[in-house]
Amino acid sequence: MEQETRIAVIGIIVEDRTAAEAVNRLLHDFGDCIIGRMGLPYEKKGVNIISVVVDAAPDRISALAGKLGRLPGITAKALYSRAGLGMREERA
Repeated sequence: MEQETRIAVIGIIVEDRTAAEAVNRLLHDFGDCIIGRMGLPYEKKGVNIISVVVDAAPDRISALAGKLGRLPGITAKALYSRAGLGMREERA
């Protein structure tokens, strides 16, 4: 049985540019579930900000965010959509 997928945005803050190669390698390894990505340099604060949109099983999203977050100089968090959960909003 195929596991249900979720849509999520993984926010990545790169504080150490020497970690960029490792970040890109992980993103390449998980490329089959990446819908798109956007990177922004923020020179004022000396960081780079990357947002990655994924559609994958929750454990796979968590694995990617966890591996990214364990890299030195990298902060990463995942924000999950409720889309696809079969939830309905209650209207008053």
